[in-house]
Amino acid sequence: MLIHEMTRQECLDTLARSGLGRLGCARDNQPYVVPFYFAFDTERLYAFSTLGQKIEWMRANPRVCVETDELTTHNQWVSVVVVGRFQELPDTLEYEQERHRAHWLLQQRAMWWEPAYVASAHHGAADSLIPIFFCIHVDRVTGQRATPNSFSVEPPRVH
Repeated sequence: MLIHEMTRQECLDTLARSGLGRLGCARDNQPYVVPFYFAFDTERLYAFSTLGQKIEWMRANPRVCVETDELTTHNQWVSVVVVGRFQELPDTLEYEQERHRAHWLLQQRAMWWEPAYVASAHHGAADSLIPIFFCIHVDRVTGQRATPNSFSVEPPRVH
């Protein structure tokens, strides 16, 4: 297996294809990683959630990272890491256009709303069902791609 650094454009293309990643945030020196659905558009990852630990932690510390990957085989994969900043998109006139854009982009993905809604329904609090749209501004993006070696080693033949 050979591992190659990806260009910025290759990383952005991977984010555009992907829709599921892992969101890392931290509070009081404690990291927290959770899977989340997103849609990528123009240097931003858009997402939806309801009030819970990740939103509370990102409000306290907006510095986050996101990892997404594509696994074809054990020696053929892609991994992209985004370092960025959380920004909530409140339901105000100022953010109306960006919220509509986020909503439209997320609707292109099947069942984009379900994980947040189902998790919130179990909490039972009235404010836990209020939709929270947010974006992650991409400050830095890196990626690696693994490809099989150009030569192959065949196992010995049994006669």
